[in-house]
Order: sequence, then structure tokens, then C-alpha cells
Amino acid sequence: MQLRKISSAQRYPECQLAQRQTARHDDTSDTIRAAAEPKLILESATMDQQMDISSYEGRIVKMEVDYSTICDEKIPSSKEMAKAGKFNEALEVLLQLEKQTRVAADMVSCSRVLVAIVQICFETNNWNYMNEYITILVKRRSQSKHAVTKMVQECCTYVDKTPDKETKLKLIDTLRTVTEGKIYVEVERARLTKMLADIKEADGDVTGAASAMEELQVETYGSMDKREKVELILEQMRLCLAKQDFVRTQIIAKKISIKFFNDPEQQDLKLKYYDLMIRLDQDSSFIKTSRHYLAVVDSESIAKETERRQKMLTYAVLYCILSPYDNEQVDMMHNLSKNKLLEELPVYKELLRLFMCKELINFDALCTVYGAELNTFDIFNQETTHGKKCWAELKNRLIEHNVRIISNYYTSINLKRMAELLDLSEAECEEYLSRMVNSGTLTVKTDRPAGIIHFSTKKAASEILNDWAFGLNELMNLVNKTCHLINKEECINQVMPATPAASS
Repeated sequence: MQLRKISSAQRYPECQLAQRQTARHDDTSDTIRAAAEPKLILESATMDQQMDISSYEGRIVKMEVDYSTICDEKIPSSKEMAKAGKFNEALEVLLQLEKQTRVAADMVSCSRVLVAIVQICFETNNWNYMNEYITILVKRRSQSKHAVTKMVQECCTYVDKTPDKETKLKLIDTLRTVTEGKIYVEVERARLTKMLADIKEADGDVTGAASAMEELQVETYGSMDKREKVELILEQMRLCLAKQDFVRTQIIAKKISIKFFNDPEQQDLKLKYYDLMIRLDQDSSFIKTSRHYLAVVDSESIAKETERRQKMLTYAVLYCILSPYDNEQVDMMHNLSKNKLLEELPVYKELLRLFMCKELINFDALCTVYGAELNTFDIFNQETTHGKKCWAELKNRLIEHNVRIISNYYTSINLKRMAELLDLSEAECEEYLSRMVNSGTLTVKTDRPAGIIHFSTKKAASEILNDWAFGLNELMNLVNKTCHLINKEECINQVMPATPAASS
């Protein structure tokens, strides 16, 4: 009988399993350690040649073979073949080389091959082949992100060199298709979309241009420069304004932080931003428009241009006067009156003072003194809808100012007398009173049969709270006094003897 030697691993299977797990763990540790160890790099090598580890869909892959020498030989020879008329043969050589570099994970050489392929298509004016190979090469399995980025960047330089508009649109469409959803080429996709929007706008398709730009969420692009981000966001705002989508424009405007414009190098973008904001708010909010003009006055580039600065400050004053009366408008008027630059504009300083002082203003006298001056500005051009609206708002602000002044000097006044002071009919006077009561500016009671208007001072929040506290204190005192009297009666009834019953 022949004896067979049995190892401990065979005798005890659990030992063999443990050994396999240990070996697998050691192999994994070696792989991780090899990937983490820094590699010595020759000083003469270029930066691209130093990168021998590339990323494929989140996996770290080490370069197996260096094809840089082969690329140095085949790429020039392939370009010479293409110039000699052997276009297909040249592409076949490069496609084979592309597969070898891609499988070997030679990221730098693969990038050179992809760039060479599109260069040959460009030099031979084969735009259809270029579009076809761009789509094919991007979809190749385990294609390097670095190689795709280099190829797309190279193709972007050819967009402005296309022979006709149709070819340009087709190339842009191909590049936007292959870059969709890829973060590593988001900057190139944004620039291509900007080109497409410019073409559509030139053709008169403003809605299509705005829709194309709205697809970009530029504020999330981490690889894009801040200035370029702001430029693209401003372009989105401009196109939305062009198609009169004011709600979306307001939303997009909030993506820009005003602190960005504190940089002296960004003053041109600051002026462009506030110009768009003025166009957005000049019909909906006069106080915001005034604030925008004042921000333009404070910019460094405007400070050197005296005439333009004075014009912007004048607009700030006029839009502030046209704003409805509230705390914000009053604060804005005081800030403007303290602005030293307003000394250069005595006419508008006096106009601002009229609306700040507690005196009645006659509209006809105002038009006589300031009408010719105001007509020089486009916002008071009566031939436009906006100009007519501004004149109507100026009259409304003046009448509301006069009503507030009357309420300060009178506790009650006859409606007829008030209409004479305001130079209005009684019906118009009641209309303005109703409007100001609804807005919360005044507290008014009207005795219609007697035709008397009673003004009451509007209490502040602190006064209302004090009155409530005082009334509550009185109520509690009355409750305590009532409880005391009830207890007193109960005590008296308990002490006094019962009344004898009446004799029968």
C-alpha cells in the first residue's frame, strides 16, 4: 500500500480558505500601494509624458506600454499620406494606433492620435468624416477623458473656419451631442452653445437662442473662470429680456453676486449688469431702478466721465421721485440729498428738496419751471408709453405729497376746500384719498353727508403695543376689584344672623 503525503491545507479546508483570503488581501494591498507610491520622473520629460496613470470611468489604470515613439513616427507619416491623396489609408493607420494606445492606457499618445485624426479631416476638408469620427471615437470603450477633451478642444478651433453656415451648424451640433452630460468638457459645451445662440439670434430666432442658452447651468461649472461665468449669465439675461421673459430674467439675475463687481477689473461687466437690471425694473419698480442708477454712479469707470455721471445721477433722482411713498423711498431721498455729487445739478437738487419739504406743490407751476428740463430726458418723452406713464406717475406722486402735507396740518377739513387746495374735483380727491388709505399711507374717515374729511394720526407699532398693555392692566384691575367685592358680600352674608320667619 502506497502512502500519500497530505498537506495541512488539504487536511483542513478551512486553513486553505484562510490562506486564499490572505493571498488575495496581499495582492490588493500591493495594487493599492503601487498606485499610491509616487513615481520618479525625468526632468526632461514633458508634463503630458509624465502622466502614466489615467482615469477610465472612475478606475485608476496604469499605463502598460509607452507608444510615444511610435506616435512620433506614424502621425507625421499619416499626415503626409493624407496630403498625397491617401486619406483612407492614413486614417486606417491612425485608427489602429488609436486602439493600441487606448487598450494600453497610454493617455497622452491616445490624445495625440485623436487630435491627428481630426486634423487630417480638417486639412483635407472632409467635414462629414470629421463629424462621423468624432461620434465614433468618443463612444469607444474605455476611451480616455483626457483624449476626448483634447479632441473636442481641437475641434472647437475649427468652428469659425468652416466653409459655410450649414457645415458650421452641423459641426456645432455634433460637438454638443458628444459633450452632453460630460462634466470634463462642460466649458467647451458652454462655448459651443454660445456660438449656436449667436447664430440663431442673427437669423432672427431670439426665442430659440434664449432656449439654447437657458439649458446651461453655468453657475455649477467648477472648471470655468468666474468672469466667463458672469459673461454667459449676462448673455442669458439679455436674451430673456429680448423675448420679454421678465420672470426668468429676475431668477437668472440672482445667480450673480454683486460683490463680484467690487473688483476694479470687472467694471465693464458691472455696467452691463446694471444696464440689464435697469431695463428689467424700469417699468415695474422705480425705486429699484433708482438704486441701479446710483450703483452705476458709484463705479470707478463712470467717475472719470463727468457728463455721463451727472446723467446717471439725474436718472437716480427722477426715478426716486417717481417711486411710491414708503420708508424705503424716504430713506433713498435723504441719501441722495446728502450726495455731494448732487451739488453739480442744482436744478434737480431743488426738485428733490420740493418733494422732501412740508409745503404744497402746484403741478402747473412745476411743469412751467421744470417741464422743459424734464422733456430733455427720454423717460419723460410723451411719444412713448413709458414717457406717458412717467408723467402720470409724477402727477400722482405730487398729489399724494400734497395730501400728506394737508393731513399734517388739519385734523378735519371740508372736502370742497381740500379739492381747491389740490386743484382737483371732489370725485378725484376722494379717489386719491381711497387709494392712500388702501395702501396704508393715511388713516381717514369721511362724513359724506356733511362733506368733511377727518384725519387721524397713524399710530406706530410701539404706541399700539403700549395702549394694549395699558388696557389690559385696567381690565385686570377691574377683575380684581370685582372679585374683592364678591368676597366682601359673601363674608357679610355669613356673619349676619338669619332673618326670623314671619309669624303666621
